Amino acid sequence: MVYVGCGKDDDALAVLMKHPLLVSVSHSFRAISERKFSASDESNMERSTSKAVYVFQREFATVDPSCVDLVGTDEATTCLGIVIRNRRNRMTSVAHMDSPDVVDIGLTQMLSLAVKRETDDVFDVHLVGAFNDASSQSMDRGSKSRKHIKLDGYSFPLCQKIIQTLEKSSIKFHIQTLHVLDHNTRWDSQGNAYPIFHGFLVETSTGSINPASFDKTSRCPDEIVRRIRLTASFEDPSCIGRLLKTYDTLTDQIIISPFSWTRRQISVAFMLRNLSDSEILLSCSTSPSAEGPDFVENQRRQCEFVIEHPDSRKVFPLNQPRVFERIPSGGWRRLQQ
Repeated sequence: MVYVGCGKDDDALAVLMKHPLLVSVSHSFRAISERKFSASDESNMERSTSKAVYVFQREFATVDPSCVDLVGTDEATTCLGIVIRNRRNRMTSVAHMDSPDVVDIGLTQMLSLAVKRETDDVFDVHLVGAFNDASSQSMDRGSKSRKHIKLDGYSFPLCQKIIQTLEKSSIKFHIQTLHVLDHNTRWDSQGNAYPIFHGFLVETSTGSINPASFDKTSRCPDEIVRRIRLTASFEDPSCIGRLLKTYDTLTDQIIISPFSWTRRQISVAFMLRNLSDSEILLSCSTSPSAEGPDFVENQRRQCEFVIEHPDSRKVFPLNQPRVFERIPSGGWRRLQQ
C-alpha cells in the first residue's frame, strides 16, 4: 500500500496520516462493524471455534497460519495494536504496545521469527488504536499537522516512535492500515475525544483485519494472571524496554513464565479495592474517560486475586511456568506440572 520511507524523520507520521490511500483505507475501516467475540453463550456475541491467540497489553505473539486462524487484541485507548505480516510465508506478529520505550526492542522481538536473513521479504503493517488524547485546547482541529498538536498526550509519541523505527529499518515495510490518532477518534458535542475502535482481529490466512472486541471469556487463557504480570513487569528489571512473550510459535502453546508480586503490589491491591469506580479510573488509566465498560471490573478482579493469593509461589508451584495446550475445539487446556 504505502512504503514507510515516504516521509522524512519527524515528518513521516504527518505525511502518512495525510496520504490519500491511507486516509481512504481508514475511512473504509471505520465503516466496518465491530466483531464481538465471546466464549460464553450470550446470543448477542459471536462465538468462534477457530484457533485463536489473544494478545494482552504489552504482550506480543508471532503465529504460523498453519496453526492459528485468528490473532487479535483490544482494550487499547492510548495504546495501539500493531500487525506485521510476512507476505511470503504469512507469518503474522501482533503486539499491543503501550509506550515508546518498548518500540525498539519490541519490533525486534516481533520480527525474530518472521524474518529470514537470506530472503528479501516484504512486510505489511497495520496500526490500530491510540486515539487523539491531546488536550482540545492545544490543537487546531481544522489542521491535522503534527505542529498543531501539543505533545501532552500518550498516543502521538507512541505512534511517532513506531513510524520512525520502521522507517530506519532496512526491512521493507508497507503500511496497509493507519487507523490511529484523528482517524480513530470521535468527538462528542462538548469536544471530548473517544476512541472509535479499541481492538482488531487478523485472519492469518488472508491477512485481512477487522475491528473487534472481546469479553473476559475470550481473552484467554489465564486472563487474570496475565493482567497481573503486566503490572509486575513494571518492577522487573529484566522486562524493561521489552514486550512480554506468552505464546510459543513452534509448539502453539501459551507459556506464562514464573513471576512474583511484591508486598507493595499487595498493599496497592488493598488500597484500590476500597476506591470508588471513578477513583480507580483516575488511578489506573491514562485515559479515564475513554476506557471500556469492563475496565474497573477487571482492575477489581486483579486486586482480589492478589489479595487472595499473596504468595505468588503457590500460583507457580515449584517455580514452573503455567502452560496451556490447544484442544480440538480451538480453546486451551492447562497442562499439569
